[in-house]
Amino acid sequence: MDLQNEQATRRLAMDVALLLRPGDVVTLSGDLGAGKTTFARALIRRLAGDEQIEVPSPTFTLVQSYALPAFPVIHADLYRVSEPSELVELGFDEAAEDAVTLIEWPDRAAGRLPADRLDIAFTLSAAQGLNYRQARLTGFGAFVPRAERLVTIRRFLNESGFETAERQYLQGDASTRTYERLVQNGRSAVLMDAPRRPDGPPVRGGRPYSAVAHLAEDMVKPFVAMARALHERGFSAPEIYAADLAEGLLILEDLGREGLVDAASAPIEERYAAAVDVLVALHRKPQPAVLRVAPRVEHRLPPYDLDALLIEAELMLDWYLPYRGAPLPPGTGSELVALWRHLLRRATEEPPNWVLRDYHSPNLLWLPERNGIARIGLLDFQDAVMGPSAYDVVSLLQDARVTVPEAMEMTLLGRYVVGRQASVPEFDATGFLELYALLGAQRATKILGIFARLDRRDGKPQYLRHMPRIWAYLCRSLSHPTLQPLKTWYDANVPPPP
Repeated sequence: MDLQNEQATRRLAMDVALLLRPGDVVTLSGDLGAGKTTFARALIRRLAGDEQIEVPSPTFTLVQSYALPAFPVIHADLYRVSEPSELVELGFDEAAEDAVTLIEWPDRAAGRLPADRLDIAFTLSAAQGLNYRQARLTGFGAFVPRAERLVTIRRFLNESGFETAERQYLQGDASTRTYERLVQNGRSAVLMDAPRRPDGPPVRGGRPYSAVAHLAEDMVKPFVAMARALHERGFSAPEIYAADLAEGLLILEDLGREGLVDAASAPIEERYAAAVDVLVALHRKPQPAVLRVAPRVEHRLPPYDLDALLIEAELMLDWYLPYRGAPLPPGTGSELVALWRHLLRRATEEPPNWVLRDYHSPNLLWLPERNGIARIGLLDFQDAVMGPSAYDVVSLLQDARVTVPEAMEMTLLGRYVVGRQASVPEFDATGFLELYALLGAQRATKILGIFARLDRRDGKPQYLRHMPRIWAYLCRSLSHPTLQPLKTWYDANVPPPP
């Protein structure tokens, strides 16, 4: 990697900073004056969010520690270390456990470096100028794919015209996908990093959960297909500025930061009403199942079939009940599966339409400068399927991360029904409300299982705080008369969240 000037070195520091997490070790190799300390200083300042922070060279102190917002950073210069055992006297091993550690002159720590690390080797290129350097990134152990991804993203940014963009981490989510805001010359865009989702173990007929539930393993192609199709129909899906379909990278229009909730995370009814109107418009007529991705490349939306709906409901048995320590008597779990199988056939008999699947507040943005249905910005629709229209209405009005008061839910549900009846007079409101309750119970059941799985399997306990809200939605849905047998089973076997 060519570093033509100090700005290029700072860009490399920015790229590496976005990659790091506690426990990581980065070794900095190269001769005296090759740029190791310059890079370390830029990296520490980047992690600190402060370009003015004092970052002295630890040549004489050997180790310099920084208590930074995200995690501690230890900067070590081992040039004066003659024996690796001296590191023990410095307390180096203990200090590094929960910190990011930068090590200059790592050859002095022979035999004590971790198997998983990133090495950056700097070399001078005096013939091309005093500030011109080359950096070679090498990942070791578990760092290999991370280092490769760093290089891939940098190449994509350079080729897409965002070489000098300031990269600002936005968010990750429950998947492997992450987002960054790119700012360059007053222009803002969003980088979507969505590597192919790995298959899990087989759970049904030799297929992993993602295949049965029709979750996109290759997230970028379906995202591009849906974004283009929505945009063509007047909806505010982000415009795609650049794409690398093979690597799972997109640069998207930045739709801003304003959502549908207020500062206290309470739903703003006007904005939720506008989001309801988007669904009314989306459901006004059937939408196609085959969409264009690129010339001679198509994406077919899978059906939200019985197997998919059922395996989601079974997350209650697989994850939520074990999380609550609630073992079932023999045969009781089979009773639940039979109940769901019978009830969910009703959903699969509906005329299929686009189901965006995660149509709720984290994925919806408020665009007041636009008009009509374009006021709602749409994100996170790569898992879209062909299924019952009621599902996305449930996703919005029983928002997993925002408490929608029951009175507001009923008002907005009525708005949707009136909107559908205005365009399709024969719209069956009673049948729709029955399906809304059924899919509300199914979705709440699924989310309780997913949040328990995120805690137990993935080490993400932050989702547990939403469980009481999901439980309230579940109870609300199960109160529908058509779901009485299901309610009886839940009352007898499913404890509420703690």
